[in-house]
Amino acid sequence: MVTSNPALAQLGGNRLAGLQELAHALRADGGTLYDFAIGDPDEPTPEHVRQALVSAVGPVSNYPTAAGQPALRAAVSAWFARRHGVQVDPDTEVLPSAGSKEAIFHLPLAVLDPYGPRRHVLWGEPGYPTYASGAVFAGGISDPVTLTAHDGWRLSLSELPAERLDRACIVWLNHPHNPTGATADLGWFREQVAVARAHDLLLVSDECYQELWFDEPAPSMLEAVDGDLRGLLAVVSLSKRSGMTGYRSGAIVGDPELITRLKLLRPHIGTASPDFVQAAAIAAWGDQQHVDERREILRAKREVVLGHLTGANIEVSGSQASLYVWFRAPGGDDAAYAEALLRERIVASPGRAFGPVGSGWLRLALVPTVEACGAAMAAWQAAIDAGRLPTD
Repeated sequence: MVTSNPALAQLGGNRLAGLQELAHALRADGGTLYDFAIGDPDEPTPEHVRQALVSAVGPVSNYPTAAGQPALRAAVSAWFARRHGVQVDPDTEVLPSAGSKEAIFHLPLAVLDPYGPRRHVLWGEPGYPTYASGAVFAGGISDPVTLTAHDGWRLSLSELPAERLDRACIVWLNHPHNPTGATADLGWFREQVAVARAHDLLLVSDECYQELWFDEPAPSMLEAVDGDLRGLLAVVSLSKRSGMTGYRSGAIVGDPELITRLKLLRPHIGTASPDFVQAAAIAAWGDQQHVDERREILRAKREVVLGHLTGANIEVSGSQASLYVWFRAPGGDDAAYAEALLRERIVASPGRAFGPVGSGWLRLALVPTVEACGAAMAAWQAAIDAGRLPTD
């Protein structure tokens, strides 16, 4: 009998894949469906980005290099300088990836010793499940830290016991946060860097929602260290910033020693984006106008959704930035409320999909158009008025 990797049984299936399958099934009947489950916005990828990709498709297809095109690394470096005021060397401190999810999953393979004493990976729960799956498939131990509304959905390393820190090798940070939309400031980042360095931890900041802010620009962790990148990596992505979820393009930026280690790993995996995707990525990193325009569209969606939730007396927490609105489940059961919304043809993600700590909450991804958001909220309110949905 063929054996099985025990990590598959330990982690189970992707917690959001079932929602995608259900949404596809509901669409099959031809009726209107308001899908707020998966963070894949309906707005088109900018024309100049699409054209850059098409123009780069030549008659001969060659293998891309794992280190990425020099022009792409330079584009990422230039964006960090413009957006965050951080200078990074495109040759030694930038490494393109096939989106942020791939980078997050594979990174522990270059860092985690599955036979050593420091096998734990710390991350905030509720949170992105790939932090756990990357750790487990690398032979490590996922060690989630409970996040709460009281703490602003932020992980505080200084509040963890020293022994817990000393058995860990990686800490994942993520702000603006998935799934809660909570933000963090530079002071908080400085505190986490200080604790991580005191305990010789690799600190990785997942910054894929960096451009989805509303009150003030979200900082990068790399802004908090005055150019000292030792033990620090940031993972960035074009998926949400530029509407390029299907292109699979991002980058890992930071400590040159760790970038060198990842350059040794990644050719074995074969994850480099095709050259024509890299051409599109260069066009996207080099342009800010489309990012600002997309943010304003997202702001309009957010106002529609928050207006409905506030009017219905449904508690919202976090939700200061990112693609997501995080709200407490009326009646207390997130799975039951998600099922009730489905009967109204509204798809929301139950909070437990992001770990047990998320139970009792739900996430809305601001995916439908502004008009569709308005129609969905009207349908939701009609269901409340008819007594089909509770509000407390």
